[in-house]
Amino acid sequence: MSELGHDLNSEFPEDRDVLHRLKLGNEHFRTLADRHHKLTQDIYRIEGGLEVASDERLEAMKKQRLGLLDDIAGQIRAERANS
Repeated sequence: MSELGHDLNSEFPEDRDVLHRLKLGNEHFRTLADRHHKLTQDIYRIEGGLEVASDERLEAMKKQRLGLLDDIAGQIRAERANS
């Protein structure tokens, strides 16, 4: 399954260089990015009919992904401020 539209480079296209720096040098960011990637894959599998989940579980997963994006955006802002 493709993450097209929900991978971090698509979510933050103007910050590709910042994302790269964070992935290389910030373990906490890598953990957030990995969790976002895994959650997005799980959502796509459910939406694609490869896995079964209730509507409530799917919505909870999407909300969790949004929370991760908020955390990631905060990391990006902090990195930009330190550059």
